[in-house]
Amino acid sequence: MSTEALLVLAVTVAVAAFVQGSSGLGFALIVAPVAGILDPGLLPVFVLAAMIPLNLYVAWRERDSLDLRGASWVTVARLAATPGGLALLWLIPDRSIGLFVGIATVLAAVVSLAAPAFTPGRLAYVGAGAVTGLTETATGVGGPPLALVYQHRPPAELRSTVAACFLVGEVASLILLFATGEGRPGDLGLAAALIPVIAVGAWLSRLVHHRLDARRMRLCVLVFALVSGLVLIIGL
Repeated sequence: MSTEALLVLAVTVAVAAFVQGSSGLGFALIVAPVAGILDPGLLPVFVLAAMIPLNLYVAWRERDSLDLRGASWVTVARLAATPGGLALLWLIPDRSIGLFVGIATVLAAVVSLAAPAFTPGRLAYVGAGAVTGLTETATGVGGPPLALVYQHRPPAELRSTVAACFLVGEVASLILLFATGEGRPGDLGLAAALIPVIAVGAWLSRLVHHRLDARRMRLCVLVFALVSGLVLIIGL
C-alpha cells in the first residue's frame, strides 16, 4: 500500500473511531467502503481487527450501562451463526450477499421509522445476533440488526451493549477466518499499526458521547441503518 493510500486509510479509521465512540455505531460503514477501494483484500479481516480495541474501550468506558441479558442472547446467536457467515463467503457471490442484506436492512429501518417504541425480547436479540453473525463474518458490516434492536434504549446502553457484542463476535470471526485460511496476517499488522489513530478518534469521542440524547440517538441509528443498507445494495 502506498503512503498516500495509508494516509487516507488512517484518516478514515480515525473518523470512524470518533463516530462509533460517540454514537456506538458506524465504524464498519465508514471504513469498509474505503478499505475495499484501496485494497479489497482488506475485507473483512482488517475491519474486524481494527474494531477490537475500539469496542474494548467503549464497552469498558460505559460498562455500568451494559444490558447483560440482551448481550448474552445476542452473543449466543452471533457465535452460532458465525460459521454460516464463512459459508456465505464460500458459496454466494459478494454482490448477492450485499443485495440481500441491504434490502432487508433498508426495509427494517423504514418499518422502524413508523413503528412505536418497543422493548426488545429474546426473539429480537436472537434474530439480531444471528444476522450479525452472518453479515459481519462475511462482509465486516454487522451493525444494522443490533442498531435496530437497541434504537429505543438509552444511548449509553446502546453503546456499551453493541460494543460488547461486537467484541466477542469479532474475535470469534477472526479465529474462524484464520483457521480456514481466509485471513491474511498482514491485515492484523496493519490494524495494529493504526491503533494510535483509533485511540485519537476514541479519545475525542469522550468529549461528545455523553451529550447525545435518546431522540437524536434513535435518528442516528435509523439513518445509519438506511445508509449501510444502501451501501450493501450498491456493493462494498
